[in-house]
Amino acid sequence: MQRLQAVKYELMPNGEQQRKMRRFAGACRFVFNQALALQKERYGQGENKPGYAGLCKLLTAWRNSTDTAWLADAPVHPLQQTLKDLERAYTNFFARRADFPRFKKKGQRDSFRYPDPKQIQLDPANSRLFLPKLGWLRYRNRGDVLGEVA
Repeated sequence: MQRLQAVKYELMPNGEQQRKMRRFAGACRFVFNQALALQKERYGQGENKPGYAGLCKLLTAWRNSTDTAWLADAPVHPLQQTLKDLERAYTNFFARRADFPRFKKKGQRDSFRYPDPKQIQLDPANSRLFLPKLGWLRYRNRGDVLGEVA
């Protein structure tokens, strides 16, 4: 029998890593709000909403655009995860499990997450964690980590 257990650790980023994390959270918020505005506009006109694959194509266009070139500085997996979150919010709305998705505001529950555990490296001996485009971050070690990151 396999047992999954969640453990929370406090990250201790340096100043540059904190700034990058704020930028990454802002990029995720921007992508979520742009995609929600597009879906809301199409929903109001009675058109079909673009699915996750269509939104990923738009994300690529936004990352390659000169107006939003700063999106290329953020890792792509958290941005794609944001689009998956929006898709799930729409699914819950149409299944009458939740209200219509709302736009995200700066400073309120700013977050992002890396969905692929293969990208994360854990070094418990030195109490540090590797995240793409952030590098090695220190964390407050509360004890031994049993198992592997999933």
